[in-house]
Amino acid sequence: MEKKESNNAKDMKNQSFEAKKMKSSSKSNIQKDKSLPWWVEFLFVQIGLPDKFLITILKNKKKLKDFFKNDKKSIFVFLFFITFLAYFYPVVRQSKNKLECQTIAKDYISKNKNLMKISRKELSMLSTNFCNGGEEIYEIDNIKR
Repeated sequence: MEKKESNNAKDMKNQSFEAKKMKSSSKSNIQKDKSLPWWVEFLFVQIGLPDKFLITILKNKKKLKDFFKNDKKSIFVFLFFITFLAYFYPVVRQSKNKLECQTIAKDYISKNKNLMKISRKELSMLSTNFCNGGEEIYEIDNIKR
């Protein structure tokens, strides 16, 4: 009885091995029958680019897939940082332009209006007002005349 059971176990192993072999061979046939991707067909068959390019493209494609699989966290952090910069760049640019306008307005007021008794705070206020569209500078000129 023991011999029959051991033979049955061996037969089962052989059958399962053969079944796996058949499945893998059928998968390889399916893979062989697949057509080329459209871009390979177009670039390397129709146009006739060298095969070296195809090899390097496929290697880089594999490396890129591996990189995305392994470094998802770093990619997410990088994209978050780029989004953060893109979101706040207009605010920073506008602030920079306002500060430049204020310094130019301060120079203009101090040179052209001849206001010697004006304090720094008042000069800053006038330049900010001027950069925001105010016309208080022109009123100062009218009062002096």
